[in-house]
Amino acid sequence: MTQSDGFGFGTQIRKSPYFDATVRWGAKGFSVYNHMYIPRDFGDPEQNFWNLVNDAILCDVAVERQVEITGPDAAKFVQMLTPRDLSKMAVGQCKYILITNADGGILNDPILLRLAENHFWISLADSDILLWAQGVAVHSGMDVSICEPDVSPLQLQGPKSGEIMRALFGDSIMDLKYYWLREVDLDGIPLIVSRTGWSSELGYELYLQDGSRGGELWEKIMAAGQPFGLQPGHTSSIRRIEGGMLSYHADADIHTNPFELGFDRLVDLGMEAGFIGKEALRRIKEKGVSRKQVGLVIECEPLKGPNTTFWPITKDGGTVGKVTSAVYSPRLEKNIALAMVSAGSSELGTEVEVKTASGPAKATIVEIPFYDPKKSLAAS
Repeated sequence: MTQSDGFGFGTQIRKSPYFDATVRWGAKGFSVYNHMYIPRDFGDPEQNFWNLVNDAILCDVAVERQVEITGPDAAKFVQMLTPRDLSKMAVGQCKYILITNADGGILNDPILLRLAENHFWISLADSDILLWAQGVAVHSGMDVSICEPDVSPLQLQGPKSGEIMRALFGDSIMDLKYYWLREVDLDGIPLIVSRTGWSSELGYELYLQDGSRGGELWEKIMAAGQPFGLQPGHTSSIRRIEGGMLSYHADADIHTNPFELGFDRLVDLGMEAGFIGKEALRRIKEKGVSRKQVGLVIECEPLKGPNTTFWPITKDGGTVGKVTSAVYSPRLEKNIALAMVSAGSSELGTEVEVKTASGPAKATIVEIPFYDPKKSLAAS
């Protein structure tokens, strides 16, 4: 979204604490996510990808709003929201979770952070979980407080992000483990830092706890990163599809259940705790799913950008699914895609046809992730 497209910036959609800084550093286009503007254009998206995988990029992801849950029953309440077993989650740990409704549909796939025994943040994908959590709490009988705090994340991602963090915080930050967090400050700016991110690369998220200091924080990080080639950027569709990472509303939504995505590990039907959707998910697992998420390699000219509609997938003249996210990977030199197809057409090596924006193209079902399947880059 840019002014020249005929869209104006209004007050009903929020600006992040980094908004002015991103414009100064070259942001040319924005989209809307969680009722907030997010920079989506710093120039060539392919160059943004290479900046990410070769050096590092800094991304304004303040749109990842936090739902803060505190109170004596906070841990019990958070467990009620998710089918993932949290009984062994330690203070200072992060976990990727699903939030499901009574039908087993996915409402969000956030990162959960445990800041203290009875203090959690749910770092959101694009849906209104603050309202859901507050609604669930009303008749839960649990003693919890639920709000959206003044917390705005940045993502520092890429192979040189660790060295930039060392320059900012000293050697001690190098001990921070994958999917763990730490409370720090930078020249008096209060932060929570976690070894997480939406890139499948080595990376960190810096959760600013004072929105008035957004521009100051952005400039400090960019200055520290200059010797390491740090560039301003945006979350990379190329890299996240290579890594098989979901985009909510594209690859999953309220009509998608965890088993269709192969997320059995995030559902513990055997745990004692009850959670919303438990019985529905038990029934779905017993019955089996009628469709599955798969990877596709599409044989056509390099795509000029991500798909903007769901492309139909056909086999033997009948529709068997849809492409949810597609892009050209310059590293793999292939058009790659995430897709949802009927279970009967989900076997690896199955050949199908995709109705792309520029016409029909042959495609083959392949394993996902497309690159670094064990996430060794992010976890190293």
